[in-house]
Amino acid sequence: MLVLGIESSCDETAAAVVGEGLCLRSNVIASQIDTHSKYGGVVPEVASRQHAESIGPVIFQALEDAGVTLQELSGIAVTKGPGLIGSLLVGLSVAKALAYAANLPFVGVNHLESHIAAIFLGSPKPLFPFAALVVSGGHTTIYRVHDYQGMAILGQTRDDAAGEAFDKGAKMLGIGYPGGLLIDRLAKEGNSASLPFPRAMKDSLDFSFSGLKTSLLQLLRKREGRPCTPKELADIAASYQEAIVEVLVDKTIRAAKMSCLKRIVVCGGVAANSRLRERFAQQCAASGLELFIPPPILCTDNAAMVAALGAHLLGRGVCDALDLNALSRLPQGQAA
Repeated sequence: MLVLGIESSCDETAAAVVGEGLCLRSNVIASQIDTHSKYGGVVPEVASRQHAESIGPVIFQALEDAGVTLQELSGIAVTKGPGLIGSLLVGLSVAKALAYAANLPFVGVNHLESHIAAIFLGSPKPLFPFAALVVSGGHTTIYRVHDYQGMAILGQTRDDAAGEAFDKGAKMLGIGYPGGLLIDRLAKEGNSASLPFPRAMKDSLDFSFSGLKTSLLQLLRKREGRPCTPKELADIAASYQEAIVEVLVDKTIRAAKMSCLKRIVVCGGVAANSRLRERFAQQCAASGLELFIPPPILCTDNAAMVAALGAHLLGRGVCDALDLNALSRLPQGQAA
């Protein structure tokens, strides 16, 4: 089976081909970071226009890298949501057109379920069931996962996602966009214990990061415009990052233990954070839990994860009609 995956839910235009046994044949990503960095975040209208310009060349490159033609594909998978509606419609429309032209089955997949499916592109692969932390710019949720699409919510953010907290924190510090990557780099030079940022909702498996952002804002206001030295900036970044990482790791491990799960999967864009990966490795080893995290390139938005989930669904005979619509929000999992 050869499946073309197409991803355009936010600000990455991506296409990938996955072969038999979820063998990754190609993975092409066109980033819009340079375009949106001047605004300090993603501008939806700008994102959708750039998707329209990039998606053709990205798909052709993915097919060329995989050494296959459109006619040799077994099917097409595309992100149908959640995400920015204008961006989603670009990918979905192109997927429909290609499926119609080549008489191929196609399936729309859930972006968050795709992030979890990314773990099956590597080796070793986790056995079901497992606890999964999906952590990105728009989502921070812990699931009990018992199948590719079977999952129950164990904990979720009550306000901001962890990735948003990173981006907004970086903006307040004036270090640029994307915030998660820049804070990660800066924090390596700082002392993570130098400032006591709050850890909210300690007795719950749910998350809250709005108070953390407010705490950073108050800290900077007290300086009354006095600029930070490089050392002070690094200490703030390290302490702020540690406050996010600590609650993500502790709550996920607690959720796994409470649900009698021995395996943890961490996925989504924030899973590329080096401190998060390091702390998860340390804490899981200490707790006797198996840890699975995709390589960083498969943590951020990509089409390989879309193709992986699509291959599973198409292999079961699941496909969608050409009137499938994109949805900015999609239900996923039920509260446990």
